[in-house]
Amino acid sequence: MAHFAKLDENNYVLDVLVVRNEDIDSENEETSGIAYLTNLFGGTWKQTSYNKTFRYHYAQPGYYYDKEADAFIPPRFPEVPSFVLNEEYRWVAPLAYPTDGKNYQWDEATTSWVEILS
Repeated sequence: MAHFAKLDENNYVLDVLVVRNEDIDSENEETSGIAYLTNLFGGTWKQTSYNKTFRYHYAQPGYYYDKEADAFIPPRFPEVPSFVLNEEYRWVAPLAYPTDGKNYQWDEATTSWVEILS
C-alpha cells in the first residue's frame, strides 16, 4: 500500500489516501499512484511515507509540502512562535535543551528554558 497526500493550491495537505498495491505499478509507485488518484479525484497529489523513509514526515492535513526541500513540514504551534525549523524540518526551540540533568520547560515569554522545581 502506498500513501498519497492531496495538496491545495498553496501546497497544504488537505487529506491523505491509501492506494492498494494492485492499483499502482510497483516499479513506478509515485507516478502511477498520482495518475490513479488524479484520474479518480483530480487535484494535486504527492506520495508520503507512513514510515517516514522519505520527505521527512508522514503528511497529515495542515502540513505544508515544500517543493524545494521535498519535505512535508508540520504546522508550527501557535503558542511557541519562537521555535525555528531545523535541518530535519522539525520545529524546535531556538536554544538547545540544557544538559545538566535537571528538568526544564520552555518559557515562551522569556524565550528560554526554565527549570521545573518540584
